Amino acid sequence: MAELTLEVSRREKTGKEIAKKLRKDGRIPAIVYGGHRDPVPVTVDLKTVSELVKKSEHGVRSIFLLKMADSDQQRHAMIKEITINPISRKMIHIDFVRVMMDEKVRVVVPIHLLGTAKGVKEGGLLDWQMREIHLECLPGQIPDSLDHDITDLAFNHFVRVSDLKIADGLRVLDDVERVIASVHGHKEEEVVAPTGVQAGVEPEVVKKGKTETPA
Repeated sequence: MAELTLEVSRREKTGKEIAKKLRKDGRIPAIVYGGHRDPVPVTVDLKTVSELVKKSEHGVRSIFLLKMADSDQQRHAMIKEITINPISRKMIHIDFVRVMMDEKVRVVVPIHLLGTAKGVKEGGLLDWQMREIHLECLPGQIPDSLDHDITDLAFNHFVRVSDLKIADGLRVLDDVERVIASVHGHKEEEVVAPTGVQAGVEPEVVKKGKTETPA
């Protein structure tokens, strides 16, 4: 996985008003934590980080080399969380977590199903239950996705975690028996008539009350 270089500046003051001013100036607040060190509040250029994430083939799973402005400090980090403004849809805060390139990390990677299942072509429905998988690996080994061809998936057949091809160095943290996807056929609803009632025949009505005896 290629790393991206991003310059950050130390943030001396915090608070809502400071954050508003930063965003007005085209920067957003961020924090770098983890790695057995104290959290460091920083700021990043909104346009720069947005373009890096958008252009990178790894997107938010990219490894960033954060370089502190006006110093020789630098640190590898990944994006842990991005806060998005619900109206403008722009980034308003980023959480970076430090990573050591020789220490394993836990990540969430998307699962891609390739092709059209045989069962779907025959009229079945694809039930895609699991779209992400949890892995543990070195930062440089993080895959963009785990792909699986479902072309031969037939009616009432399943794809489980154990069916995925896992590259050397990756450890799956999810239950290997967990179902990722399956194909089910259309099930027509069966209508059963009540017992003792024939079609087109009205049931006998039993009147309650005293029964009259014929004279």
